[in-house]
Amino acid sequence: MRVLITGATGLVGKAIVAELKQRDIPINYLTTREDKILKEGNYQGYFWNPSKGEIDKNAFKGVTAIINLAGATISKKWTASYKKEVLESRLNSLRTLKKGLQDSGNDTVEAFVSASAIGIYPYSLTTFYEENETEVDTSFLGEVVAAWEKEIDTFQSFNFKVSKIRIGLVLSNQGGALPKMVAPVNNYVGAAFGSGEQWQSWIHIQDLARMFLFVLENGLKGTFNGVAPNPVTNAKLTKELAKVLKKPLIMPNVPKIMMELVLGEMAYLLFASQRVSSKRIEKKGFIFNYKNICSALESFYGGEECQEEATKPSYEGNYG
Repeated sequence: MRVLITGATGLVGKAIVAELKQRDIPINYLTTREDKILKEGNYQGYFWNPSKGEIDKNAFKGVTAIINLAGATISKKWTASYKKEVLESRLNSLRTLKKGLQDSGNDTVEAFVSASAIGIYPYSLTTFYEENETEVDTSFLGEVVAAWEKEIDTFQSFNFKVSKIRIGLVLSNQGGALPKMVAPVNNYVGAAFGSGEQWQSWIHIQDLARMFLFVLENGLKGTFNGVAPNPVTNAKLTKELAKVLKKPLIMPNVPKIMMELVLGEMAYLLFASQRVSSKRIEKKGFIFNYKNICSALESFYGGEECQEEATKPSYEGNYG
């Protein structure tokens, strides 16, 4: 196996690269910055510029699998111009990859797996979402993910397996949302958002990296939710984080209107509620190392042995 990866220097990309290196799997990666092009043994960089449709076709040499993580972060203020960038960065990356693959003459690729997001699922405090859900969230994020997945599906014209991983809240102490949640708790101003009842379907970054490779190595195709088995409410997540950090929660919940004044439309991310099932990937044989929120948080910040019992919902999906 030789894997071509986009977004290799991002939070999730770095974790996947680490997993690949640990297994001695050769890596080609694409970067938009020529000063980031490295060649270190089986780790080789190549230049591309998706906004201009430019790509070094040598990146496809000997590649048997492709992992796509490219796309501008959604954690910046959603101005009209930035919303356009969020969408176009995802679509242009896929279109540039597809054209480059066609032009390269590569006939060794066996699998293509792309990141997606659980933001496609509609807001709900009660629904437990499976991958076969057809309704799409009416928010900007829902629109982006729907368009993103439609573009991913065009890769089915190739003679290889195509899969999507809908990623939830990624927990890592190296970046992403978690360090931003830790800071206020450590400074005694941590609090849940709104009612705190909104569901947050999370995943430990190591499990997510392992999941991408599991999909590739087992030749899986279709859509899989990249979330741990036990979603928690925002209030529960905040409480467990405070417990691990050994800090009290003394502040009242943060009103939605306050965050909307600070963040604008992007505040939607803090109050969105998607309770998402991991059952399909588990039925394929994937085993999570971190099933419960307390053990996931303790892996980053230490603490006493996790005593929380599994709260896995009783659920049986019907998957082929």
